[in-house]
Parts: sequence; C-alpha cells; structure tokens
Amino acid sequence: MSATLLFTLVIAYFLVLLVVAWITSRNSNNDSFFIGNRNSNWMLVAFGMIGTSLSGVTFVSVPGTVGSNNFGYLQVVIGYFIGYFIVAYVLLPLYYRLNLTSIYHYLEQRFGTVAYKTGALFFIISRTVGATARLYLVINVLQLFILDNLHVPFWLTTFVILLMILLYTFEGGVKTIVFTDTLQTTFMLAGLVVCIVYIMSQLDLSLPDAVHALGAKGYTEVFNPDVNSGSFWLKQILGGAFITVGMTGLDQEMMQKNISVKNLKDSQKNMITFSTVMVLVNLLFLLLGGLLYVFAESRQIGITGDDLFPTIALGYLPPVIAFMFIIGLISALFPSADGALTALTSSFCIDMLGLKKRTDLDERGKKKTRRAVHLTFTVIFFLCVIIFKWIDNKSIINIILTLAGYTYGPLLGLFAFGILSRRPVRQGPATLIVCLAAPVICYLLAENAARWFSGFHIGIELLILNALITMAGLWLISVKGEVSAVKKEQVT
Repeated sequence: MSATLLFTLVIAYFLVLLVVAWITSRNSNNDSFFIGNRNSNWMLVAFGMIGTSLSGVTFVSVPGTVGSNNFGYLQVVIGYFIGYFIVAYVLLPLYYRLNLTSIYHYLEQRFGTVAYKTGALFFIISRTVGATARLYLVINVLQLFILDNLHVPFWLTTFVILLMILLYTFEGGVKTIVFTDTLQTTFMLAGLVVCIVYIMSQLDLSLPDAVHALGAKGYTEVFNPDVNSGSFWLKQILGGAFITVGMTGLDQEMMQKNISVKNLKDSQKNMITFSTVMVLVNLLFLLLGGLLYVFAESRQIGITGDDLFPTIALGYLPPVIAFMFIIGLISALFPSADGALTALTSSFCIDMLGLKKRTDLDERGKKKTRRAVHLTFTVIFFLCVIIFKWIDNKSIINIILTLAGYTYGPLLGLFAFGILSRRPVRQGPATLIVCLAAPVICYLLAENAARWFSGFHIGIELLILNALITMAGLWLISVKGEVSAVKKEQVT
C-alpha cells in the first residue's frame, strides 16, 4: 500500500472524528467541556477508556517487550487490575461525595490552597510528559513509514496531527471525547485482532498451537523470582497497583471521564468492567508480541523493540493488514492525546486559574479563557514531542513508567496521607517543598541502590517509595490535632 494512500486514509479517519465532534458539541458549554454535564453513559466511558489507557505505547511498545522480557509485563497488568478496585471503592466514593469537578479540590479541603495547587501542578507535569511521550511514539511510526516517503518533515507531521486533535476537542471537550474514544477503541481492537489472526494463519498455527509454540521458546514466562531484579514479580505487581492508583485514580484526565457518569454506582461498574477488559486486551498484545518474534525469526527479520510491529505490519504483510495496522495505531494515538489535552486544559483553568469561581467573567469570557489555555497546551505538546524526537529512545514504555514513579509519587503521597491520617499540615510553602524533595531523594536512591544495598535494583516500585517519602515529609510538617469536624466529615 502506497504512502499516499495510507496518508489519505488517515485524513479520511480524521474527517469522521470531526463529524462526530460536530454532532456531539452542539449546544455545549463549559460544563460540557469539563465534565460532560455529568450525563455520560457508563458503558461508553468504560469502553472508551480502554483506548485512552492503552494508547500507542501499548499498541507498539508492549509487543516489542516480549523479546527481552517474555510475558513479564503481565506482572504489571495484574497490579493494574488490583489498583482499579482500589480506585473504584476508595477514591470514586470520595469524589462523588464531594461532588468534585477537579479531583484536586479534595487536597484544598483537606490541606489548604498550597497542597491543592501542588497536586494540580504535579498532575499537569505528569500528564504533559506522559501524553507527549505516547504521542511522539505514534507520530514517529507514521513519520518513518509514511510521511518520510512523502518528504514531509517531522515537525510538520506533529503540527498537523495536533491541529487535528485541537479541532475536534475545542468545543465539546469531555462530551465529545466520550463518543470519539468509543469509536477509536473499536478500531484499535479491530486492528489488533486482525493482525493476530493473520500472523497465526501465516505461521499455520491455531490459538492453542500458538500458545504452545510461544511456550516452547520461553516467551510465555511471566514471573521473575529474582528479588534483586528491578522486574521481581512482587515489585511489579505492587508497582502496577499503585501506578493505577496514581495514573488513573489521581489523574484528572481519567477521573474526569468517570465523574462525568451520572452516579457512583454506574461509575464503579465502569471501572470494574474496564479493568477486566484491560487484562484481556493486554494478554492479546503480549500474544501478538510473541507471534511477531516467531514471524520475524521465520523470515530472518533482525528487528526488535518498538520497531518490530510497524516494520512487519507495513513491510511484510499485505496492504489490507497494513491498513488495519495504521487505523489501529492512529486509533490508539488520538484517545490518549485528546483526553490529555482536554484534562490539562480543565485542570489549569479550574485549579490554577480558578475559572469556575471567577465572578468577574461571564460564560463567554470563561469560554474565551478556556480556549486560550487549550491552544497554549497544544503548543506545549508540540514542543515536547520535538524534544522526544531529539532524545529518540527506542523503548518509550520504560521511560513512561519511570517518569510516572517520579511525578505521580507526590500526588499519591498527598492523597494517601489525607485519607489515612487526620493530622492537618502547616500552611505555607512547606507542602510544596516536601513534594519537590521526595522525587530528588528517590532519584538519589535509585541511582545508588545497587551500590548501597548489595546489588538491589529499584524498579517499578519507585512510585511507592516516592509516595512513602512524601507521606513521611507531610508527617514532619503536620501538627497535632485533627481537621475540624465538618471538614473531616467532608473529606473522609
């Protein structure tokens, strides 16, 4: 399939998204943008969140990890599954009880303004870095396999894709994204299944035969028993659970969609349904990864890591499969980017600018401010993607998980200390200092752990360590006593 035809298909796909955005954003207002008027269907939210959570990283990078880590990524997925239950039955009831638009308002009610702004700031940093890393991965694949052949520079590809995302999220926000994510998740899963079925047919394998063949090569090994290893099974499961709590339960993007559901019960149904499907979908991606390595070996293709899936799909499979790969890939790209852009706009407007509390602005003025913030974050996304291109790391999923440990750790520590203790903290900059110091201490520990602790390597559990250090710091700056009776009833 020619690069021109593939590019035409991408444009056609985007036009479909624009039509959906136009239909869903009619008569929208700021509440539509921020929380979908609290009228989203829980089944649509659950299905659409699969695309948001998986993103292009899962689509490309998870299959690539099988060559170096077998099915070891499943350890993290098991942790994810546990974490979703914590989110559903600990955090969601709290958010609904407080009727939050921004989940970081909890920190304001519990600790005060500085903690509230600090939590929002860490979310903004975390989501910006994570979303642009995911965005870079998919744009880079499109660039290498399509746009380079059309002599389109990388910066222009990035600019056009971000312009597409800006156009269909500009008015409707969450109200639009609930529908577009559902559509895109459907296409992404269709691309995944078609690729698995076709490769199995080329290898002349049934599903049981495929599992047996991967087992014979050791690809289906899941649990790492080496305690000192960064991928030791207990570290991975615990790390995965708390990454879910941090990157889903304490993330405005993910919770913005959940709290747009009518009531708590339906939101919890959404979370549990979503978590079950997520496990199954990740299993399919790992199966695909194993099949790709077997296929590469049979064809003597010397490619590994993030480049493996796109190389085989676009270079060794027929045009219709290449088309399904591209559709699946861009369907993985848009949900993670559009949701992040919308959530960052919401968080900055509500948490940093206090837009919902502004009495000096009417609805029109608030919408104008929101649009300016939306456009600004689009520019920031563009610059970050260019930086990732300059870094050019071939295993982006490891970067994302590591960065999550540093940036979501203070958020997890703030919420955990607020929920598990009754002690108020001293007002002033002390909370911000604690939250900035914790990642620095974690970095020093991670860099020197093998030397200081007899070969022990800190892995995905970095997030937990970061949160514990943050909680210890908050304890040091806390004072005796409890929050007031009224506030205690609200926030616990």
